[in-house]
Amino acid sequence: MPSEAAAAPSPPAGSAWEPFRSRVFAVVWTAVLLGSVGTWIRDVGAGWLMTSLSASATAVAMVQAATTLPLFLLALPAGALADSVDRRRLLLGVHALMAAISLGMGLLTRAGLMTPTLLVLGLLLAGICTALVTPVLQSLTVLLVPRPQLRAAIALNSMGLNVSRAIGPALGGLLLALAGTEFNFFADALSYLFVIAAFWWWKGASARAATGTPEQLGAALRAGLRFAWHAPALRRSMLRSASFFVFASAYWALLPLIARQQLGGSPAFYGLLLGCVGAGAVLAALGLPALRRRLSAEATVRCGTAASVAVLVLLASTRQQALAAATMVLAGAAWIAVLSTANVIAQTSLPDWVRGRGLALYLSVFYGAMTLGSFIWGQTAEHAGVPAALLAAAGVGVLALALAWLRPLPDAEPDLTPSLHWPEPALSPAMAASLVQDRGPVMVTVEYRVAPEHTAGFLAAVHAFAPERRRDGAYAWGIYEDAADSGRFVESFLLPSWLEHQRQHRRVSQADAALQARVQAFHLGPQAPRVQHFVAPARGRPAVSDDGERR
Repeated sequence: MPSEAAAAPSPPAGSAWEPFRSRVFAVVWTAVLLGSVGTWIRDVGAGWLMTSLSASATAVAMVQAATTLPLFLLALPAGALADSVDRRRLLLGVHALMAAISLGMGLLTRAGLMTPTLLVLGLLLAGICTALVTPVLQSLTVLLVPRPQLRAAIALNSMGLNVSRAIGPALGGLLLALAGTEFNFFADALSYLFVIAAFWWWKGASARAATGTPEQLGAALRAGLRFAWHAPALRRSMLRSASFFVFASAYWALLPLIARQQLGGSPAFYGLLLGCVGAGAVLAALGLPALRRRLSAEATVRCGTAASVAVLVLLASTRQQALAAATMVLAGAAWIAVLSTANVIAQTSLPDWVRGRGLALYLSVFYGAMTLGSFIWGQTAEHAGVPAALLAAAGVGVLALALAWLRPLPDAEPDLTPSLHWPEPALSPAMAASLVQDRGPVMVTVEYRVAPEHTAGFLAAVHAFAPERRRDGAYAWGIYEDAADSGRFVESFLLPSWLEHQRQHRRVSQADAALQARVQAFHLGPQAPRVQHFVAPARGRPAVSDDGERR
């Protein structure tokens, strides 16, 4: 537990436990852990309750779909909020609402008024709340620890989620057996009070991720999508995550039916199976640092994918409870190997200014794949039986393994700290006055002089640099050669407004600066490439000269 780690002697520098040196990290980690335990207790109760309310495999699969669909639909707007609003207030308000929803579901269950429809609606509301806070919580990691500890902090966050995966289902199954389903919902409501207390205490969560003028929601969403489209590492991570989670979601969606119908288990056995998943995940999380020293990110994900295919085949064929429990330990280990590796790649491919939105897109893919898989495997089990659905999912897993050879994951971590090396544009007094009211679009040109024998190398370098222009704000880019002067090239790119160009200056990273240096190495002459800025005239306004006279 993090509280114990925080009280223990300081770990050696550079260890996997070093983030616990920060009291804030330890407190927030512990609170989020307790909140996650409560969520698992609730989900165990909801899954088992649905098997009592309806015998339909589709209805049972809808329990998972109801919790993941909102995360798929709302994660990106929530990520934009994470990059622009007071995150502490958002976390406090939404967690209070989540506590009220679980309390209401518990009261309905206790009164005997719960129906399949009400259960799904309650889980949908809870899923909407989770969608709002998940990108915010992930985006706070960079505020909790120094940057050199970020990878260790991400790994500890993943381990915490899987500690909750081990503890929560076991407690959920115990509550089901001893007290009744309504107490699963009450326990979830109570768990959110710890999260509320942590963020009430820590004021640092109020810090906004973005600097300068906050972006409007629509512009923020477009900027996040544009960055992801032109960020190959993030795109690759999302593609591989989708290919894994769409088939691996099968045993999550169908586990209540596997436990109750196929294996003849009790609520306590269902909780035990989920606890086995969590135990395997925790063991894998502890072993991942050593494994990653021997295997690349790609090899780790391939091993996890292959193990998950084996899990589905074993679950489809066994009728022995002990073997099923052992299989779920393997499932948990494979799950965390893929989830943690893909999450680290997504986190380390995102600069701070777009971290919330980038992680939200990653979460949208993750939960979208989980939702789609839940629907597919629920329908398959409804018409062909649970074993057939599990085997069909294993077949899709084989296709995910084939995709690994076509789209391997990156292993390098770029330096995405801001370089701030672009000089401020020179403005005439009249232009400076007019830009107080934001104007656009803006065209920026950069003029290069290149030796004829180096043209091919220059063009390769400048095209490699083009995605950076688009990631950081440009919506159009081009490179042109002067028809009358061989070797004179002009790079141009367009931005929506002057304010967006100012943001672009702050977004350029150290990795981008290295790419730009490669381009400028081809430029001839003692002077740097000439940069010019052009702003579209304001419509309906007379031009004003530098002496203030109207023209």
